[in-house]
Amino acid sequence: MTSVGLKPNCLSFAELLAQAVALISPTMTAALIIPVMYSNTGDYSWVSYAIGTVMLLFVAFNLNQFARRSTSAGSMYAYISRGLGLKIGAIGGWALIWAYLGISMAGVTGFTIFAGKLLAMMGINAPPILLFAACVAAAWICAWKNVRLSALLMLVLEGLSMTLILALCFIVLNNHGFAIDTAQFQLAKLPLGSLGLGVVVAIFSLVGFECATAFGDEAKDPLRTIPRAVTVSLIIAGVFFVFVTYTMVLGVRGYPQTLDKLDAPLNVLASIYHVPLFAVPLSIGAMVSFFALCLSCINAGGRVIYAMGRHGIFHAATAESHATNETPHVAVTVMSALAFLVPTALALGHVATLDAFNYVGTMAAFGFVVVYFLVTVAAPVYLRSLGQLRSWHLGMAGAAILLLLIPAVGSVYPLPTAPVLFFPYLFLAYLAVGVAWILTFYGRKPAASATVREDLDQTHASFQPMTAALEPVKKAA
Repeated sequence: MTSVGLKPNCLSFAELLAQAVALISPTMTAALIIPVMYSNTGDYSWVSYAIGTVMLLFVAFNLNQFARRSTSAGSMYAYISRGLGLKIGAIGGWALIWAYLGISMAGVTGFTIFAGKLLAMMGINAPPILLFAACVAAAWICAWKNVRLSALLMLVLEGLSMTLILALCFIVLNNHGFAIDTAQFQLAKLPLGSLGLGVVVAIFSLVGFECATAFGDEAKDPLRTIPRAVTVSLIIAGVFFVFVTYTMVLGVRGYPQTLDKLDAPLNVLASIYHVPLFAVPLSIGAMVSFFALCLSCINAGGRVIYAMGRHGIFHAATAESHATNETPHVAVTVMSALAFLVPTALALGHVATLDAFNYVGTMAAFGFVVVYFLVTVAAPVYLRSLGQLRSWHLGMAGAAILLLLIPAVGSVYPLPTAPVLFFPYLFLAYLAVGVAWILTFYGRKPAASATVREDLDQTHASFQPMTAALEPVKKAA
């Protein structure tokens, strides 16, 4: 099929926001991650989510220095390239692919967990690999067919799921007369020693807010809608996590099992507060939310592969777009195939689906931390090249870098138990392969640097008139 480029001006702000919220997947955190948070920080779990949200808002500020000025497909890769050079940009893109692949697999395994629960209610025992295939096949069809259809579908699915969870939370609060749970606000008992671990979990829950930048070629009014989607998705998810975590901790107080021992906390809340009819809709909501997560990652990761393929770093076929659908059909097919094959290999190796979910999600986080660090460092360098660097830009970048050290250090110290102990080394091995490939590529094809730089400069220049037109308004403000 002939490559015709991606479909321009097809994604509104709401649809970009849907992509970002679906990748963060608030339902995933409510359904499976909040118990992990509770095991670290107990009654103060909501504090960790509040701190994590504020930390990533610093990262979003630096990311948006690029998003307000230029855009293209797979923009995080392009942003780092503009600030730190083509080789480091490509390494950032390589790390971003790892991150999106890992979270797509978390979507596949999460879908399978809740689809299995629903089928078990009907007396059906479906093998996990069959459910992996069903999830990935449906996501691939949506990503291959129409990015706007994908976005609208994710908006509906995640919206319905979050609405159900919020409804359950208000039932819990109403049962307690909306009284403040003072046990969660006793600052004297704040567990400072374990708060760092809680912030690590919070940041891992929030990763993905940046994915709107991958749709630069397809967004409407991208210099305005993409930065808004980045910031608003992070705020929505952060507020949701704080509220739901507070409510869940309150809701299970006095229950025979503590929150960290529950593998289906939402269903337990529905039972405790006498709304058992919520159990099935909540499981359906979680299942479709995990499907939306898988779909969002396939879409976002596919566009990073497409952008790097367009620059020759990957095979030329990955830079093709479908002649009719105007989607990066080869790139999303690669993402889909890997999203199926890795969980399948784990299942054949007798790894439980819930363990696989934890493993792939944890490993994905390393890629996000690297990319967030690189784009934060790149932002002031980029602004300096434009002659727009101010001292407060440096302050915001410095704060973000310091805050990012918390999840970076917390991932490896204190030493986790096996197999999590080996995950950082697995990621470093993947990163080393990417570094070797990228250095070899630019070494073999020295002329590629000029071609890639020209492509990035053309994209940047195409938005400069709009940016320049806004400067008088900014100065007046």
